[in-house]
Amino acid sequence: MTQALLIIDVQNAILSGKASLERQTEIDAALDETVARLAALQEKARNAGAPVVLIQHDGDGGHRLAVGTEGWALRREIAPEPGEVVVRKKSADSFFETDLAERLDERSVTHVVIGGCMSQFCVDTTGDAATLTFSEIVAHHNETLDGFDAGKAIVDIRPAADIDFS
Repeated sequence: MTQALLIIDVQNAILSGKASLERQTEIDAALDETVARLAALQEKARNAGAPVVLIQHDGDGGHRLAVGTEGWALRREIAPEPGEVVVRKKSADSFFETDLAERLDERSVTHVVIGGCMSQFCVDTTGDAATLTFSEIVAHHNETLDGFDAGKAIVDIRPAADIDFS
């Protein structure tokens, strides 16, 4: 079994301007905690020699994730190291019209660990697509989806701290 870590949309402006100023402060604090958790998971993957793939959303001009802007840039805490793959996407599905599947195939990946921002959009959609070709572990912190059935694919929901790449 070869596992890879997919980190989706951990970009500077991923949650910018999504709420009132008071609520935005809470959102930003929660995002910082999530990014720290993902960075720790990324370090675990690197230490185990597991491939790390960063997924970056390409927004159109005027969008908070517009290509080339500071908001579009990946958060420094999860910046790629030399040799790590960055896949750019324009839709919620990280596999749609990208070379993600090919990049994983090149590395003989059979299982993907998925984490990122906006679970209800890009993380979930990518997880759905991954079950077409990969087994997956969704790297959520306090998920409660116990006994989830995905047919032939194996979906294993675990807290990030419980994920092991060995």
